[in-house]
Amino acid sequence: MASFRELENNLKSYLIDVQSDAHNIKTMQASRYNNIRIQMEPRKLQSPHFTVKMGMSEATFDLASCEKLSGGLGFEERFIHRWYERSGIKARLEECWESEITRM
Repeated sequence: MASFRELENNLKSYLIDVQSDAHNIKTMQASRYNNIRIQMEPRKLQSPHFTVKMGMSEATFDLASCEKLSGGLGFEERFIHRWYERSGIKARLEECWESEITRM
């Protein structure tokens, strides 16, 4: 069973790895990703979705397509789409959604 914490740690690692190339190594601040949160709120929005919060920014994405529904994450938004497409991520997000629905 997937957990939000597991997904948050996976996303944090992905964001750090993808930005740690030779051009970005001096300016990339890994600590900015310490407070990443992934949430699902089926009471607010009934269609399957996930929300990524980074600092003061947040964006909500459709679970089936990763289409942005609201908000914005700046330049990091493109990395959310790439992370979503990685093997197993969508399935783990779907598990979390099902878990949230059963808790309602």
